[in-house]
Amino acid sequence: MAYKVAVVGATGAVGREMLKTLAERGFPVGEVVGLASGRSVGQEVSFGEDQVLKVRNVETYDFKGTALALFAPTAAVSAIHAPRAAATGCMVVDNTSRFRMEHDVPLVVPEVNPNALARAAKRRIIANPGSSTIQMVMALKPLHDLARVKRVVVSTYQAVSGVGKEAMDELWSQTRGMFVNEMGGSEQFTKQIAFNVIPHIEDFMPDGATQEEWAMAVETRKILAPDIQVLATCVRVPVFIGHAEAIAAEFENPITEPDAIAALRDFPGIILLDKRDDAGYVTPAETAGEDAVYVSRLRRDATVPNGLAFWCVADNLRKGAALNAVQIAELLHERGMLGGKGG
Repeated sequence: MAYKVAVVGATGAVGREMLKTLAERGFPVGEVVGLASGRSVGQEVSFGEDQVLKVRNVETYDFKGTALALFAPTAAVSAIHAPRAAATGCMVVDNTSRFRMEHDVPLVVPEVNPNALARAAKRRIIANPGSSTIQMVMALKPLHDLARVKRVVVSTYQAVSGVGKEAMDELWSQTRGMFVNEMGGSEQFTKQIAFNVIPHIEDFMPDGATQEEWAMAVETRKILAPDIQVLATCVRVPVFIGHAEAIAAEFENPITEPDAIAALRDFPGIILLDKRDDAGYVTPAETAGEDAVYVSRLRRDATVPNGLAFWCVADNLRKGAALNAVQIAELLHERGMLGGKGG
């Protein structure tokens, strides 16, 4: 059984990673189509080792007969074309923020809440959570199953690739400029990103939180449990790929370090690398191109009755976006939820 698959936003960092991940994991593709906006039509993107796709215009593409569409454009593009694709019978997995908060669109991390996929049958749209949320709920899920998470305080250190290729280019040009005394301006960020950190991701809200911080809280409740309290501080850092998070979790029930270690080691998609020495933890640079979510520096939080603190790192383009979307597609295939077979 092979499917006709479309990747929308195929020329972007996440879209290219989706194509790469589909090929690497051997998803049953009969035909693959790369789609993007009109200005990208004709550009070439790779699929697998020997296939080159000429990008087509999403505005004029007919999704009829396409079984699966992975979306990684802007939220505005998804708002128009994801429902249009779904109306033809195509199953849509959307990586943007556009549908994440809608009650009848499941927000899915396959290792965490795979049964939520059942709610996709009506609208045929599934949302990828934000990259920072994905890695956090991956690390929290085995601990939540042990002792039930009550409250989370998280500080994120998010790579510029979360914004896109232009943001990566800005970090590169500013870094180079610092050494040759040709410092350019800031177009992708509110302040200089090179040799700096910016505690500001997405727009500010009336209560002083940013939309990214608000989203981490709401998405975590939608995925794990509706009563979990989350306080997030989201920071953009001068790293190309790989989000890191310092997480302090308070639990309703007692939880020990040995039990937490065993649960994390047994959980699919998590690698616990935690040695209390100078190299006994994982940093963003070590996660680039890796599929796993890494947990390090696990320790008791003595400031609350049932608390743990830990460090969590993942490639935001892989598990934080493309891999999660492809894993959703694999579940849809396994559960017979993909129609419109072709190829």
